[in-house]
Parts: sequence; C-alpha cells; structure tokens
Amino acid sequence: MNPRVVSREEWLHSRLELLAQEKAHSRARDELTRARQAMPWVKVEKEYSFDGPQGKVTLADLFGSKSQLLLYHFMFDSEWDEGCKACSFMADHYERLIVHLAHRDVTFATVSRATRDRLESFRQRMGWTFPWFSSADSDFNRDFHVSFGEDELSGRAYYNYQEGSSFPVKEAPGLSVFARDEEGHVYHTYSCYARGLENLLGAYDFLDLVPKGRNEDGLSYGMEWLRHRDRYDHDANYRDPYADKL
Repeated sequence: MNPRVVSREEWLHSRLELLAQEKAHSRARDELTRARQAMPWVKVEKEYSFDGPQGKVTLADLFGSKSQLLLYHFMFDSEWDEGCKACSFMADHYERLIVHLAHRDVTFATVSRATRDRLESFRQRMGWTFPWFSSADSDFNRDFHVSFGEDELSGRAYYNYQEGSSFPVKEAPGLSVFARDEEGHVYHTYSCYARGLENLLGAYDFLDLVPKGRNEDGLSYGMEWLRHRDRYDHDANYRDPYADKL
C-alpha cells in the first residue's frame, strides 16, 4: 500500500464526496431490486424428485409451509469427495440466516448432484445444520444449467444465460428462486449465477471496506486464497482442485 496521508479536514471532504456516491449506488440498487421482484413468473411443469433426510421429496415439498423458496445450487459432483470450497464459503454465510428468512415467508434449501451419503458426511464435517437434498436421480441440475456433461467440458457450455467456451468442471454454482400459489402451483421467478452470487457473500463486503480490499490481484484466480474453513490451519498438503482448471 502507498496511502495518501492528509489532514482530518481533507479526509472529511473526501469522505463526504464518497458518501454522495454511496447514496447514489444505494438508490440504484433499490431500483434494481424492484425490477428483480417485478420479473414475470414461469410455471414449473416438470416433476422433480430429490433425496432428502426423510426420503424422496418434490420441488413443491421443499417449500414446507412457506410460499417462497430460495434454492442454492451447491457444487458437489457425485464423484467428488467433498463439496466446492467456494460453495462452502457461501454456505457458511447462509447457515445462520435460514431461521430469519423463515420469518419472512421464505424457505431456504440446498441441492447438489452428489448422493445423500456424501452430502451428509460433508455436512457433518463442516458443522452445518441445514437439510441438504440430492438431485442425483433427476434432471434438475441440468435443466437449471448448473451441471455439465463431458461434451460441455471439452466443447461449448450454456451458463449464466449464454453459451460460451467449455466449462472447467462438471458443476457450477447458482441460486434459484421459486414461488408457490394458493393452489399449490410452483413458479420459477429468478436465477443468478457466477458473479451474480457475489452480493450474497458478506465477507467480501467487509473486505471491500479495508484498504487492501480483497487482495486477490496477484492470484491465478480470485478465490485461490480460499479454503474450507477447517483447512486454514492444516493445509500444508492442500491441493487446490481448481488450480489447473481455471
């Protein structure tokens, strides 16, 4: 760092200029939120089945008693021994929020393609309490564009609403929003992927406040520094699973 050191008066002048920008950003964010909530809905006609703690459930079952559902697409392939470190970072954020969301008519669910036994083993390792559902026996991940076949790893893949180059791994992160009407019909209202998920990572908001920021400029990719939270003090033999793919 090479900071510009000034008097308190000059600092206050700079802070007030920045405050004006922050307020403009907040107003723009409010407008964007209203536009997001006004998005049209599309009815989910397909039946999806998930393997949960109490057995097989449907997408409608995931709502529980609520009319709104937030569903996080957690990267965990059926052949992996552990879940994605970035998705684990996300889960560390929403783990304690779920009870608060429930009091605003929102159920939060986590879904991955890995089998239930793998999900449960990793959930216990990480100390999470949320229920985790496996979509291994359905087309759910494919239909919501967060799982990829071998052809998409070597060819072209559709992700974040566009077709691009091959995807580096079989799984991708995302979050989808659903609503259920009084007749029990389920609707898809919103999904976001890639950096669209960044607003849900409160740790980045805190890092953005400090002078060094996220301090990721010299890394081969943004989250190279990140570890599963039980690995920070025991990572001498850690091998980053994305280092040779991203």
